[in-house]
Amino acid sequence: MPPQALITLSMAQPQDELLRTRATLLGRLKDLQDQSSWRQFFDTYWGLIYGVARQAGLSDAEAQDVVQEVMSEVAGHMPTFQYDPRRGSFKSWLLTKTRWRIIDQRRKRPPVGNSETVTRTGGTTTISIDRLIDPASISIDAIWEAEWEKSVLNAALARVKEKIDPEKFQIFDFYVKKEWPAEKVATTFGTSVDQVYLIKHRVTEILKEEVKRLEKEMV
Repeated sequence: MPPQALITLSMAQPQDELLRTRATLLGRLKDLQDQSSWRQFFDTYWGLIYGVARQAGLSDAEAQDVVQEVMSEVAGHMPTFQYDPRRGSFKSWLLTKTRWRIIDQRRKRPPVGNSETVTRTGGTTTISIDRLIDPASISIDAIWEAEWEKSVLNAALARVKEKIDPEKFQIFDFYVKKEWPAEKVATTFGTSVDQVYLIKHRVTEILKEEVKRLEKEMV
């Protein structure tokens, strides 16, 4: 299956891959027939790109188009792509590609009355102001960072869940994520309130270390 075909996979699947792109993975993507590496890349990044596009005001269909276009563009660049961290991170490069595709989707929208007339040789032409967007004016940087951090946290949580006792993770999940009172969690799991606090502290420390490790592995 070529990498372009991967973009047609269901976008309802969970993002169960760690959000990390090592230089070795980028190197493997040069082989367009390396299905495993391309699937790993797609599973890692489609949710990030889609989430940013949606928060930037695009519809579900438009956001899916952004994902497809970005993935296709990455596939087109990979055979000659040379990763050099001194020139910037892959994360920043991917953000730039996503920003442009979001702008393209906005340009495709029918004009809504915001237009201006430009005089050209042989007559005048009405151009939608939306088509004169400066890419730097699309403030998706904060959205991108927020989505990136959320993806990192989710990836770290998935790894922590694999490492610790399932019941302890459940206690942490109910107390921290579901925001149950400590007393209710303790009663539900047949433990003490002090033990709930202790588990929360220990799992939080493990989670922090996992987040740091993931951030160091990203390029």
